[in-house]
Order: sequence, then structure tokens, then C-alpha cells
Amino acid sequence: MADFSDLDGFRDALAAMPGPDADAGAAALDRNGQLTKPPGALGRLEDLAIWYAGWRGNATARVTSPQVIVFAGNHGVAAQGVSAFPPEVTEQMVMNFQFGGAAINQIARAAGASLDVHALELDRPTQDFTKGPALSETDLLAALQTGWNSVNDDTDLLVVGEMGIGNTTPAAAIACALFGGDAEDWTGRGTGVDDAGLQNKIRVVREGLALHGATDDGLEVLRCLGGRELAAMAGAIACARARRIPVLLDGFICCAAAACLAQTVPGALDHCAAGHLSAEGAHARLLDAIDKAPILSLGLRLGEASGGALAISVLRAALECHSGMATFAEAGVSDA
Repeated sequence: MADFSDLDGFRDALAAMPGPDADAGAAALDRNGQLTKPPGALGRLEDLAIWYAGWRGNATARVTSPQVIVFAGNHGVAAQGVSAFPPEVTEQMVMNFQFGGAAINQIARAAGASLDVHALELDRPTQDFTKGPALSETDLLAALQTGWNSVNDDTDLLVVGEMGIGNTTPAAAIACALFGGDAEDWTGRGTGVDDAGLQNKIRVVREGLALHGATDDGLEVLRCLGGRELAAMAGAIACARARRIPVLLDGFICCAAAACLAQTVPGALDHCAAGHLSAEGAHARLLDAIDKAPILSLGLRLGEASGGALAISVLRAALECHSGMATFAEAGVSDA
């Protein structure tokens, strides 16, 4: 259980996180060179398997207990008409998750993953970030701790996602604050706003950035421009790093939350891979900024951990090949 008394404590914990097991990574690399296939024949599957093995400390690791977590939060900035849907949909979708009726329920089940849903004070939206910081330090810490404490004891692969009407707007503001450019470069249509709605979103992002100014502190960006579900995703990703659990990132909003950790401590996302490239326009640019290549590209723009959860099966297959294939010696096949 996490118990951070202040943001400096969280920063210190993030800076002290472990890296991968070098011996396990080297052994996995060596094994990969002995498997019954031409060198590099499985392409990126080989890289993913070696990456996972290093973080799990096991040269022949497999995924046995993947966990998907969806965090939900409401945003004060939604009152400015930045979404095609009203804020009430956040709570309605949480109920849908809980009753098993959403896309992520089906995808998680197909991937053999557990699914947990955490609604974070839906009756108390964040402050409109064009008028003040979205979160107090106390609220940010509470959300980070919720995320940290939500990771199961037996989890060996984590996917986090979100539900929150209006939250592509905070994600765009965070990305712009962290990586520069204009609000227009980072702001997309989200749930499908029309041209006028898009221009309204851009205006809102610009106003938020103008109010809070530039900073190189990722956690301060998350506090001023983010939301509870974004902070909870960041907390869960940090917990996974502390426990050497690999993470598959979801879409634009998840990656914006993760980027706040990378901005706070370089290398904080080394245990993460990008599950997919979403159809949200700035996601590709954000993946470039955090140096992550997507595993899948299926034109998704749903959120709720859907793309990251779909990538579980790809990673599972990579590890089954890596850990289950025979070596040339075992199979009696010449490797000449």
C-alpha cells in the first residue's frame, strides 16, 4: 500500500525505482538466438519477449495474471462544452463496466485478464483548469495512491485505461505543456465533436496553458491540467515499476498521464510499451515524444483500456514463442 505524505515523497519513490534484471535479459537474448527460427524472423515479437523477461527477472517468462484497470473521473472543464456527451455519461459507463456490458469487458475476457473499475469521486469534478488548478495537491496525492493501491498482488502484466467525459481536453493540455507547440497541434475531436466544437476545445486548452504557464515539473502539470483518473493511471504505472511489472499503455489520455511520470524522472516508462496507436490525431506525436512504438494500429478511439488490452494477446504470443519453442539443440535441427 502506498502512503505518500506529499508530492516530494512520490518524486523520491519514482526516482528510486528499480530497473530490469540484466542477467535475465541477457539470458533471454541468448535463448532467442538459439530458437528454431532464422535470426529476427519473429520481428518485434522477439524484442517484446526479451523486454518482458528482463523486467520479470525470468528468461523464460510467461504472462499468467494480466490485469486491466479502468479509472473514471469527472472534469470541471466539461462544462465548457468540450465533449459530444454530457458528464452524466461517465457514471453511466461505470455502471456498464460493472455489469459487464462495455467493450473492455469483452476484450479483457478474451485476453484472459482480470478487470477492475475504480470511480474517483464522480460527484466532485475537478476544477475547470481555465479558472484554477484542476486538483489540489491533496486530491492529486489521493488519486495517485488510489492508482498505486489498485494493482493486484499477483499481477504480472498491467493495462490501465480511463473513462471521463471531456478528458481528451486535459490530455491535450498536458501534452502541450510538456512537449511544446500550439494547442491546435495536440487537440483532437475526442468523442467526435464538430468543427465548432474542435475550435472550442482548442480555445479551452490555450486558456488553461496561459493561466498555468510553463513548467518542467510533470507532477505539477498533472495537478494543474489533469484529472483524478489520469493521476490514478500514473499511480498504477508507478506501482508497476516498483514491482517490475511490465505495462501496456492505452491511448492518448493514458499516454498523457504516463508522460507526466517520464517528465518527472527520465526513464520512468522503461517498463512500458505502447499497446496501440489510436485514431486521436495527436497520439502518434505523443508516442514519438515518449519514444514508444505502438504494437497495434487498429483505428481505435474508444479509450477504457481497449487498445492496451488487445495487445495482451500479442505479448502473450511473443512469450509463448520465446519460452515454448525448442532450441536448435533440443529439436536436433542444424543451425548452420
